[in-house]
Parts: sequence; C-alpha cells; structure tokens
Amino acid sequence: MRYIILLLALYCQSVLAATHFSQQALADFASKSTLNFSVVSNQLDQPMRFNAKITLDNNSEQALPAGISDWHIYFHLIRHIETVELEGVKIEHVQGDLHRISPTESFKGLAPHQQLNLPFSSAPWLVSYSDFMPRAFIVADQLQAEVFANTNTEDFSHFVKPLTEPQQLLRNFDEPDQVPIVNAASRFAYNTTLAPATLDIDVSTAIIPTPLSASFSRETIQLNSTWQLQFDSELAAEASYLQQQLIQLGVTLNTAKADANDTTPKLFLKLDKSLKLGAEGYQLSIKPAQINLHGKDRAGTFYAIQSLLSLAQHSENKLTLPVGKINDQPRASWRGMHYDMARNFHGKDVTMRLIDQMARYKLNKLHVHLTEDEGWRLQIPGLPELTDIGAKRCFDLTEQHCLLTQLGTGPNIDGTGNGYYSTTDFIDILRYAAERHIEVIPEIDLPGHARAAIVSMKARYNRLMAQGQREAAEQYLLSDAADTSSYLSVQNYNDNSANVCLPSTYAFVEKVLHELQDMYKQAGVRFSTYHMGGDEVAKGSWSGSPACQLLFSQSGNGINTVDDLKPYFVSKVAAITRQRGLALAGWEDGLMYDQQNTFDRSQFSNNNVIANAWDNIWEWGVADRAYRLANNGYQVVLSPGTHLYFDHPHEAHPDERGYYWATRFIGIDKVFGFMPDNLYANASTTRSGAPITDLAALLGRELPELHRPENILGIQGQVWSETIRTAEQLEQMIYPRLLALAERAWHKADWETTNNASKRKQDWQRFAARVGKVELHRLAKNNSSFYLPPPGATKTNNGWQLNTALPFLTIECSVNQGKNWHSCTSSNLQQSTLWLRSRHGNIVSRIVSIQG
Repeated sequence: MRYIILLLALYCQSVLAATHFSQQALADFASKSTLNFSVVSNQLDQPMRFNAKITLDNNSEQALPAGISDWHIYFHLIRHIETVELEGVKIEHVQGDLHRISPTESFKGLAPHQQLNLPFSSAPWLVSYSDFMPRAFIVADQLQAEVFANTNTEDFSHFVKPLTEPQQLLRNFDEPDQVPIVNAASRFAYNTTLAPATLDIDVSTAIIPTPLSASFSRETIQLNSTWQLQFDSELAAEASYLQQQLIQLGVTLNTAKADANDTTPKLFLKLDKSLKLGAEGYQLSIKPAQINLHGKDRAGTFYAIQSLLSLAQHSENKLTLPVGKINDQPRASWRGMHYDMARNFHGKDVTMRLIDQMARYKLNKLHVHLTEDEGWRLQIPGLPELTDIGAKRCFDLTEQHCLLTQLGTGPNIDGTGNGYYSTTDFIDILRYAAERHIEVIPEIDLPGHARAAIVSMKARYNRLMAQGQREAAEQYLLSDAADTSSYLSVQNYNDNSANVCLPSTYAFVEKVLHELQDMYKQAGVRFSTYHMGGDEVAKGSWSGSPACQLLFSQSGNGINTVDDLKPYFVSKVAAITRQRGLALAGWEDGLMYDQQNTFDRSQFSNNNVIANAWDNIWEWGVADRAYRLANNGYQVVLSPGTHLYFDHPHEAHPDERGYYWATRFIGIDKVFGFMPDNLYANASTTRSGAPITDLAALLGRELPELHRPENILGIQGQVWSETIRTAEQLEQMIYPRLLALAERAWHKADWETTNNASKRKQDWQRFAARVGKVELHRLAKNNSSFYLPPPGATKTNNGWQLNTALPFLTIECSVNQGKNWHSCTSSNLQQSTLWLRSRHGNIVSRIVSIQG
C-alpha cells in the first residue's frame, strides 16, 4: 500500500513537472484562479512593521508545475518586500510597486483546487484597501500575460480580505495609535460638533470664498435678456466669458452699443485702477437698473463676475440677484492647486473641469505635475520616446516599448493610467486657463522622480546608436551606463535619479524648456514659472558615477563630494531659467542640505526661486522649514501635507482611498481650519494622533519666527495620484475640499489670529451650509464628481438617529444590503440592521452598515 501511494505521488509530481501552458490554459488559469491579499497584523512588537499574506487558489484544471519553470506571477503593492523564499517560491521586488513570485527548485507544484499561502512582512503599515493595487497577472513560456480576473477591478473586496480587526486597522508606532477608526456612532458624534443647531441658514449671499466686505438688502432684481452688457475694450474676453456662463443659465444679454437715451437696465464691466484695493481686487454693485463690476485689473473684473454668478439664483430663464455691494480682494497672491497626472493620467476633460472649478472659486495657479517615475505626460517635439515609451506602462522587462507596469495598470497597454497631453492638448489647456486668469506652472521633476525620462532617453540612445548616430544618441542622455551607484528611493526605485554630472542632462532641460516656451507662445500666454521638482533624491545617488568623479577632480568648481551635487544642479537650472526669463520653483527639500539648513540663496543667479513647503510632520521637526526658507530669501508657497494633501483619506477608515503618511485623514473641515498666517498653531496632533500642546517642548527646541512675511506667497492644495486611477476617483478626492482651500487662500477669517474655536465653528457652519445647499449642485452641473461623507448613526430608545457632516444631503436607507434604497429620517428607523448612504443628485457616498 505504501508503495502504491509512493508511485501515485511520483506520478502526480511527474505530471506537474511536465505541464506546459498554452495561451488558452494560461487564460483559463487566470480567469478561474484567485489571488488574494490579507493583512494579518500591524500590531507587532516591532514598531512600524506589519505581517500580511498572499493566497493563491488554483480553481482551474491547470496545474502549476513543480520545480523551476517559466511561470511568474506579478503583483502591485505599495510596500517594498525584501526577497524571501517560502513554500518553494521566491517573492522579490522588481521595481517601484511591482513584485514577482517565481518557482524555485523546491517548489512542489500547485495542483488544481489546491491553495498556496505566502506570508510576508514589510514596513511601515497596511491599513487601507487602497494600499493594494489591482491587476495582478501571470506570465509563462513567452505567452501573453493574463490578468487574474478577481483583481481586474477597482472593487478591492474582490482581492483584499476584509480589514475589520484592531490589529489590522491600527498602526504601530513607538506609542499606541490614537486615531480611532471611524464607525457610525463616532461619526454621528463628530458630525454633531460640526452641524448647525438649525438648518434655517440663509446662504443666498454666503458666497465662497468669503468677500472682504459685503452688504445686501432684502430687495432683489431680475437679470434677464432685457439687460444690456457694456464693457471696456480691454475686457472683451471677460465679457465673452460672462455671456457664455449666462447663456448656460438661459440668459443672453444685449450687447448693442450704448445710447444716451436708452433706459434699459445695464450691466457694466470696467477697469478702475483707482480702486483702493490690491491686485485682483474688485467692487461689485447691484442696483435695480444697473450692475457695476469694477476691477482693479482684468483678473479683478473676472473675480467680480464669479461673485455675480455665485449670487445668482436661477429659475425659469431668470436670474434673481440681491441688491447690495461687495468690496473684495485676496489675502494671498498665490492661490494654487497642484495636480499629479504623471503617476496616473486621467485625460484632458477632467483637467478642463478642474480649471473651471478653480476659476469659480478664485484660485489662480495650476501646478501641473507632468513627469514622474511612472509616467511622462507631455508630448515634446523631437523627443518622441518620452511619450511613445514614457507615457505608457505595460509588461515589457526590456522597457523598449513601454515603461514597466506600475500602480495597478497591469500588463496591457490599455490599462489604467496610460496617456499624455499632445502639444495641441496642452496649448488648449494653456489658453483655457489663461481665459480664466489661471497661470499654468509646468513641473518637470528632476533630478529625482525621473525614471520615465531616464528610461525614455535610454531607448532613444539605443535607437540612434543602432543607426550609428553616437553624438545624437548621447545628446539628451540622463544616465551614465558606468554608474554603479546603489540606492532605493522612497517609492522603491533604484534607477530614478537623473545624472546631474552629465552635460546632456542640462541639454535635456534646455530642450524641454525650449519646447515648453514654444507651446506657451503658440497659446499666446506668457510662460512665467518653471517647476524643477527637486524632491526626494535617493541617498546614494551618483556616488558610483564616473562622470561625477570626473567633476570632483576638476579644481576650482567648488564641487568636491556628492553632497555638493544637489545645489550644483539647482544652480545650473537657476541659470538656465534666468536666461529664459523664468522664475524657478521646487519642492522644499530640493532646496535644503538637511532638515534645518537651506542652500545659500546667493549662489543662485535667478532672482525668483520659489519653494513649496510640504513636509510638515510636526514631531519630525521639519515644519519650520517654511519659515527658514522665507527668512533666507526664498519665496514660499505653503503646501503642508497635514492639511492640504488631497490624496489623503477623507476620514480614518479602511474603505477611504489614499495614502496617510502625513496624517491619518484630512476632512474638509480640517482644510477649512488651516491657518496660513499662524503656521505653528496648526500643530494639533502627531501622526499617531497624540495631542500636541506645546510644539517647542515636543521638539526640544525653539522654532524660528517668520521675519520676512513678504516672502510667503500663499497656499496650495496638492493631489498625488498613486492610488487614483480614474477621473471619478480624482474628482472625489479633490471636491469639495478644493472649496475649503479656496476659502483660506482668498479670505482671512477673524478667528484665525487667535485660533478661536467658537468663531471657527460658526464660520464653518455657514460655509458647510453653502456647500451642501448650493455648491454641490454647481459642481454637479459642471459634470464634476465629488465626495459625499457617509451618514453617522446612533441608537436611542426612540430608534436610530442619523446625520451627515455636510447639511442638506439626503440620507437613504436599505434593509437588504443595498439592493433597494429609500429616503429615510430618524423618526422611522426601528430596524436592527440597516445600510446607509448619503445622496446629492446622482452622487452617492460609500455605503455603511449599522447594527443594534
């Protein structure tokens, strides 16, 4: 009997070993088998680590053969897994978020209907479903890769096991995680602290952002097609914009020439430089037969138009306006929004919608993050590889046809995140933004975060070398083939630093800037500011570069060690941009030696060097870099991760999308509560959620005061797109948080100086009521998606009580797991189990369940 069993085992092993895939068999395996991920625990004895598991269920009739064979499973995961062998397979990191599972000699095979479990450990935590990426795939025998069907979705529940237990949901610091995961009851309690005592709030004149001063009577007028539009010749574009907006509301103004005897009501657009207001200021006056929109400059007149449109109540081709007056000007000259379409490209249309919404809320700087490790998103004439290869991700280990797949794109060229702006697209974007008084600031991220460019220029090199054109091949090369430097970037790349010692790197910068300037010229728009990136250069970059060793050996250049190379790069780019009449911008760490010491501002020939101050994790002692940079002569845009990173979750819950490195969540009320002029007062908690009562005591040193406030230009929101693969996901992360950003960028509230909580709450309630009652409708009318907070709920003796963080949302209930929905109120809820969601028009929140 024992002999028979042994023979059977040997037979099965031989069958497994002899198995070879056909394309159909591989497709069958991937469509029927499942690859799942599960978090075992973040609550370990060792801080900042987690245990997790990969499970492969072979539900097909195709076996994975024993021993070494030519099959590999690739999966995307944001955490770096160090090489580990177990269960006869090897898990290894490939590049970025891409990992590979491969069989070893000891692999026993995986027969049909068997399971393979692969535990692993990494750092720091996995507490959100969006930490995992979709579209894992299998390759074998040079066949076309096949995606595991259960992972080919944006619904994480198909490939990530539920995150429900405390050890899965709470992070492990040196101290306990004090940020509780939100549930229906805690959400209800928090919403109660936000909600107004009554919804009887008149929001008709509570426009966003809040004007400097405004007064209105109870009288109203009707703006209709009997009105005549008159405007200064310099304001023809603004007049055209106003007409377009009014036509969408069913009203077309008469533009006939003025007649002295004409008694028809008139709307005037005028430039008035005598206004006692700052740049971009305006006066808006609404009277029964005359509306005046006077701007200090063209931008001011445009913002007067936005305020007029915000005041208009639309019904039956009539616009009702309140009689009154506004005097207004912005608090900050830089009111920005940063959009990363490099990691995942979302298309031109969503970019245009973003510009529309920025204009509506008086934001004036669009910082477009065009390049990254994971993608190059702008066509550059003369450098076709940048988009032919750098704008596409697929499974190509040679990277001669596309970048290696990242961020859940999967193996196929039609996967999510691929694409780019053509030159025509970008010119259209520039014109569209300029018409709305928005400056587009292009970022070409160098020298770190440059992998897409590096790989593309290597492919260009290979192409031209094959044609015998060595000089042309080397002209824009960003890497040194003899470089032996060893490093790993924050995003887990070991080859993403452009070589700053190569002259060809600066030829590349010159070429890209030349083409950018040409695009701006074709658009009829001034190119004013170039963003170099400069951030997160991996330690160890260039240490093994012969080109850098040669640079060190040259006497008299002041470049002696690797530590001198970052300021050397900035100095070179500063000179290039100065010669082209451009201001130079960069992320803060690209302008600093270390946490506290900025590069010497005097070594850069450019008169305007702008720093985005982003890394403000309070307990790390870096939040004061904004003031250090400003005091040392840099112009600074406040861009703090703790308050203005819109790629972070809306609330602390595993179902919420986004990274959480700076803070566990950023709700819209937190954005609203940011105090740009009172920076240290924003330090409320550490990353772990521990209260901060004395920031200086926490750091053990005094923090520098701001001595040169004139160097703080303003504030900027950021959205990074690692976890954002679709346009809908993008807009749900941006809106309505962008409205709170605009409020703080334009208007300084009375409560900010003293951080008065009571006054802040009153101001928030007015703002939230306006958002819920008016602005969400305006967003939807512009075809923008947006985030809705799910309902909170608490059980009382009288049944369930429900609420939402934003007022004027409909709460819907289901008793059958979301198959059927109906509007519900607290008075009729006695069921023990319910499913809830918020609704506004066609937009709904994520579903939450309650039991009691």
